[in-house]
Amino acid sequence: MSSLAANYASRLAGAYLLSITAAVAILIPLGGEALTGAQNYFTRANIIGSAVLVAVGTVVIVVGAVLNISPTLKWFNHGLEPDDQQRKGLTRLFARQSALLAGTWTISGAISVLLNLDGGMGVVVATAFGVVLGGSAATGIGLLLTIRLIRPMLAAATHASERLVAAPSVFARLILLWLLCSALPCLVIVALVVVRTNGWLIPKTASVESAALVVALAAVLLGLPTMILTSRSISDPIGEVVDAMAEIEKGRFDTEVDMFERSEIGRLQAGFNRMVAGLAERERVRDLFGKHVGTNVARRAIEEGASMKGDVEEAAILFIDLTGSTELAASHPPERVAEVLNDFFRIVVNAVDARDGMINKFQGDAALAVFGAPFHSEGAASAALATARALGEQLKELPLVDFGIGVSAGPVFAGNIGAENRYEYTVIGDPVNEAARLADLAKTSDRRILCSSAAIERADADERGQWTAKGSEVLRGRTQATEFSAPDAPGR
Repeated sequence: MSSLAANYASRLAGAYLLSITAAVAILIPLGGEALTGAQNYFTRANIIGSAVLVAVGTVVIVVGAVLNISPTLKWFNHGLEPDDQQRKGLTRLFARQSALLAGTWTISGAISVLLNLDGGMGVVVATAFGVVLGGSAATGIGLLLTIRLIRPMLAAATHASERLVAAPSVFARLILLWLLCSALPCLVIVALVVVRTNGWLIPKTASVESAALVVALAAVLLGLPTMILTSRSISDPIGEVVDAMAEIEKGRFDTEVDMFERSEIGRLQAGFNRMVAGLAERERVRDLFGKHVGTNVARRAIEEGASMKGDVEEAAILFIDLTGSTELAASHPPERVAEVLNDFFRIVVNAVDARDGMINKFQGDAALAVFGAPFHSEGAASAALATARALGEQLKELPLVDFGIGVSAGPVFAGNIGAENRYEYTVIGDPVNEAARLADLAKTSDRRILCSSAAIERADADERGQWTAKGSEVLRGRTQATEFSAPDAPGR
């Protein structure tokens, strides 16, 4: 017998013995002259017979408990997935255990009546009173003692399954607590007083104060642990949900809570898991969206919703283009070309992200980065120029290809362009065209990096000191000459 089976059996046996203690404690004070015929219960032979019944009943409870839980432990102890029949069996575990406890009490009471047929109506009443009191206490205490022990099994059985155990609702548990600890003791005391007052079974001269005192003390002594068990059966799963909510707040969207019953608690657990699944799906979409359009653009789209609008903003543009990619594709296997391009774009993305820029788009073997949009930044030009210088050093280590980088700055339109059902965030304006043309020109320069005078003018003094004017030229597709600068050599 496994430790879980022994633990479960001991809890049911404990519930049975506690209920016997409560019943006996109430019946003993009635054993004198209080209950007509009940004194026959307290003969030597009956005491021995009752002890034997208790011992046999305890053995029956232990054996029945082991048989009740053994089918579940066969798959639970080995970490196996239960089949539908095993799940169905587990969901009926509490019903079987209640039937076991109540049935043991009923059979024991029937045997007691058969052994005392000459005791008259007093014996029948005392037996019925004991069975009702003890059976109710046994089933209620048994449920409260075992529900927390069975929870891991219920969670394992109901994971990815809609079959949940029909556990008592929160309201039903509180009513059960009230019945066991308040209503039942009070009704017993009231019944003793009424029966004694009217001379029914108990003579009017008999004393029931001792029995009433025992009932009151039993309600107090057993009420606290019963209250604790009931409150823990409610607070524990709610506490798990609270702890899981704290994990969600930390961004751990793979968090789940086990669900194991069809009460309000089970619906709370199921609803929480559905909510987390929705949040996780939303976070995945947001992450993928951010990787496609950039984190800042994704955040702005989520905050403002879908709209065809934009703004004219001051921004800095960095355009970078590879040289010789056509020859590379013609002379190397496709997987090698893809490897080189991935290395190239990884370096570019990391450098742009490091200075709070945004990769607006990839165009074949080229990339367009924006600084200062969609969120305004006073240091956009300085960040773009510093990124260009950093890329110039990092890309030197990239084999097989060369590159050109152009940087410009000025007013651009930044917003959504396209149709209502399909659009993209982009930047449009002269600085974009100028940066692209400077990137073409930079492919033949010594440092492979050129920037416009507009970018230099908008940069801070420290960044301007890293660049030297190189002249001016009318770039392709433009009518006016562009003054441009190149970065100084490192260490200068």
